[in-house]
Amino acid sequence: MSALPQLRRQNALALFHAFAEQALAQGQAPKGLEQAFAASVQISPSLWSQIKSSRPIGDKLARQIEVHARQTPGWLDEPHEPAAPSPAEKAFLALALQAWRATNSAGRKALHQQMTAAVSAAPVPGSVST
Repeated sequence: MSALPQLRRQNALALFHAFAEQALAQGQAPKGLEQAFAASVQISPSLWSQIKSSRPIGDKLARQIEVHARQTPGWLDEPHEPAAPSPAEKAFLALALQAWRATNSAGRKALHQQMTAAVSAAPVPGSVST
C-alpha cells in the first residue's frame, strides 16, 4: 500500500478518535459513535467501516471529510503529530501500570499476551474501537 492511502486512513482515524473523545466527554454512550461520526462527515456507516479496514480514501472523499470535519483542504494528506493521551487513555495507562506492578512474572506474561492479542485483533494498526 502506498503512503498516501495509509496516511489518509490514519488521519481519518485520528478525526474519529477526537470525535469519540469529545462525545464521550459530553456523556454520550459509546454505542453508535461510529455511525454518528459517519453521519457527521456525510458518509454511510458502511463506507466508514470499509475505510477503517482497507478502502482507500480518494481525493474527492478526502476533501469531503475535511470540509465536514472542519479541517483545512489537504489535512488528510499531511502527517500530524500524535495527539497527547486523552484523560481516558491516561486512566487506562495508569491502570495498566498498576496491574503490571501488582503481579508476578507469570501475571506480567499473561498481561503481555492479552495486550498482544488485543493489538493483533485490531482491524487497523493503531486504531482503538470504542
